[in-house]
Amino acid sequence: MTLQTARDTAMRRLDRPLRLTQIGMAAERFTWCFWRAWSVLFALLAVLMLGLHERAPIEILWIGALVSGAALLWFLFTGLRWFRWPSREEALRRLDSTLPGRPLQALGDEQAVGAGDAASQAVWAAHLERMAARAAEAKRVPPDLRISRRDPYALRYVALTALAVGILFGSVLHVTTIGDAVSGPGGDGLVAGPSWEGWVEPPAYTGKPTLYLADIAAGPLDAPKGSRVSLRLYGEVGALSVDETVSARAGEEIVPATAATQEFDIRQDGRLAIMGPGGREWQVSIAEDAAPGVSFDGDLEREASGRMQQGFRARDDYGVVSGRAVFTLDNDGLPRRYGLASDPEPRPDIVVDLPMTISGNRADFSETLVEDFSKHAWAGLPVRLTLTVLDASGQEGSSAPMDLSLPGRRFFDPLAGALIEQRRDLLWTRANGPRVSKVIRAVTHRPDDIIRDGSTYLPLRVALRRLEAGITAPGGLSEEVRDEVAEALWSIAVKIEEGDLANAAERLRRAQERLAEAIRNGATDNEIAELMEDLREAMRDYMRQLAQQQNQDQQQELSENTQEITGDQLQELLDRLQQLMEEGRTAEAMQLLEQLRQMMENMQITQGQQGQGGESAGEQAMRGLAETLRDQQGLSDEAFRDLQEQFNPQSGESDQGQGSQGDRGRGQDQEGEQGGEGSGDSQQGDQGNPRPGENGGPDSRSLADRQGELQRRLDALRENLPGAGSEAGDAARDALRRGGEQMGQAEEALEDGALAEALDGQARAMEAIREGMRSLGEALAQQQQNGQGQQQGQLDRGGQQQDPLGREAGTSGSLGSDDSILQGDDIYRRARDLLDEIRRRSGERERPQIELEYLKRLLDRF
Repeated sequence: MTLQTARDTAMRRLDRPLRLTQIGMAAERFTWCFWRAWSVLFALLAVLMLGLHERAPIEILWIGALVSGAALLWFLFTGLRWFRWPSREEALRRLDSTLPGRPLQALGDEQAVGAGDAASQAVWAAHLERMAARAAEAKRVPPDLRISRRDPYALRYVALTALAVGILFGSVLHVTTIGDAVSGPGGDGLVAGPSWEGWVEPPAYTGKPTLYLADIAAGPLDAPKGSRVSLRLYGEVGALSVDETVSARAGEEIVPATAATQEFDIRQDGRLAIMGPGGREWQVSIAEDAAPGVSFDGDLEREASGRMQQGFRARDDYGVVSGRAVFTLDNDGLPRRYGLASDPEPRPDIVVDLPMTISGNRADFSETLVEDFSKHAWAGLPVRLTLTVLDASGQEGSSAPMDLSLPGRRFFDPLAGALIEQRRDLLWTRANGPRVSKVIRAVTHRPDDIIRDGSTYLPLRVALRRLEAGITAPGGLSEEVRDEVAEALWSIAVKIEEGDLANAAERLRRAQERLAEAIRNGATDNEIAELMEDLREAMRDYMRQLAQQQNQDQQQELSENTQEITGDQLQELLDRLQQLMEEGRTAEAMQLLEQLRQMMENMQITQGQQGQGGESAGEQAMRGLAETLRDQQGLSDEAFRDLQEQFNPQSGESDQGQGSQGDRGRGQDQEGEQGGEGSGDSQQGDQGNPRPGENGGPDSRSLADRQGELQRRLDALRENLPGAGSEAGDAARDALRRGGEQMGQAEEALEDGALAEALDGQARAMEAIREGMRSLGEALAQQQQNGQGQQQGQLDRGGQQQDPLGREAGTSGSLGSDDSILQGDDIYRRARDLLDEIRRRSGERERPQIELEYLKRLLDRF
């Protein structure tokens, strides 16, 4: 085979990839040159298919047509100018550039050196054969259609997206109307004669479809009020006209009857006619749209916390848009006595929005109004509740009024209830300010007989002084001072009502008192149920606290007459108490509640085997902290009693010193003023912070010594506290350190006779001790859980290890033995006691999770 034959064979093999590469180059150049033109064309087609030209004014339509046509022609011109069909040589060079060694160019080369040498020619022939083999592997080169550099804003994609929208949501038939739109009403219409189109579009809230007037025969026509009428008159101006009496237009709203485009709303019944060739006439009537309605659904529910719930049902033929509840004071049913005897200050009605259903049909739905008006001045007073709803057309519907007492929080503590009543009188009118101040001053005159919580006395005295200062101000009692005092009275009353929730015994006592007061006052079933739940929770906390504090030595010291009661028996008593209240047997319920109170004062929780085996270091530390906290609380109570004695050195003296000391107890240093009540000489001086040796100085020095002893005891407990290295243990040490510092500050204040300052320090110290006990409990729980697996199989120094059922460990090291734990005559009582013990322990959530799961499995099995 000659060299020329090899070249021809190789080129024939390249004919197909070369032709495809040439076509790809043509497509590439076409894309680069004409992408602007087809983008404009796509945008025009999208506009036409969506029918936008049919709605646009004729001027905008002509301008758009001219601009888009000019742009399209310019882009076509520039594209044709730049476009060149690729030649075979250009395609050959691109194809050769993709092959290694450019074999196509090598096949066209001639031997320049050694043409007469046989060996040189043989080498050259071999080289051409290799190039021909490489050329035979050539494939088409794909075109580069990317034009992102020429179209950085992706306008081509915008046009393509618009075209896709036109294809999906438009119609190709709209393109055929371009001629009518460009020619306008006077174009083909002049030849075909006058014509018209019209639509009636009901309001969106009705959900009804648009009516095409050309398809509706003359005669009666029903349409909702507010429907939009749109008319288009085509043909010679004046050939057609509109005559209507449904819009009630006047003044500038009136347009010529022969106007080509007219739009108006249907406001009333009347006549709508298109006068002229092909005209039509309708008698329009407003479709009935009933007013919305609302009614109460169920009885009003009140909670002891003050929150109210009232169900209601609203309905409308097209749907309710909004609603409101209006509470109006019922002056006729108002008890005009005491603080309510004065004329009230103007106060607007209570207006709250009604909740609307979010999902579902608002044509007919039910919802519940939930509000809390405990702090409102009308809480507990007779009011009249009216519900009002509104539909989309502006129509209103109201319910029948309901007479009720404005729900609010119930205060069962007598002192808290008295403060809330004075707060209501103060909000009723500022003219009641002097009367309220006298009542509060009388309440605080002898606080020992009324106020149990010393932390509420000083804030109450401060509120009293603030009220009296506002009354004697030049402008009288202002609204700002009144609202400030009212908020303070509310906070004090809530604190008195709830009591010290950190003390289980105090919480139990408060729960019993509140329940007894609620029974006497005839509280509602919901309030009774909520108070019963509080009593159950307080009872559980109290029993848990007794179980933690009680040890084996204390059990031996108990009197033989001490009453024993199990958790299940207490639960039965509570269930019986709730049953009596539900049956309305209040006298028996009160008697049972009193028995329960006396029982709790002298009861012993049965411990089973819990007290055996000694205490761990963590339990000893927890018990020591509890004793320290209890002693600190007792010391704080004694300091508070000494402070009260300073306020009331004798019963016949004026209570002026109390008011001034109450302010000094909060950091103020004012001169005493002469009191307006009581008898005797007025006293002046710094009574709030007496000097050492005055007003019971020896007692204060004794309190300071005891405070220092408590601080040293707390420091010793902190040094020997378990759980070192853990996050909870370090937090406990830090809290106890802060508690010791507060005790030191309280000791210094007691030495100086500043009892009010000492009380603040003692309160902060007790809070720090409580925080330390919580952190220590978490540390012990973590430590116990981590060492649970290591402790199994080991024996205590005092005897063998026992499982939760009291069984001794076997000799092989595993828990349990062959000995029966139900020996004796009374095996059923023993089984019941064991089951009660398992239930009690399963209710202690602070126990390790693995133990709680084990107890739960025992309960499920037995």
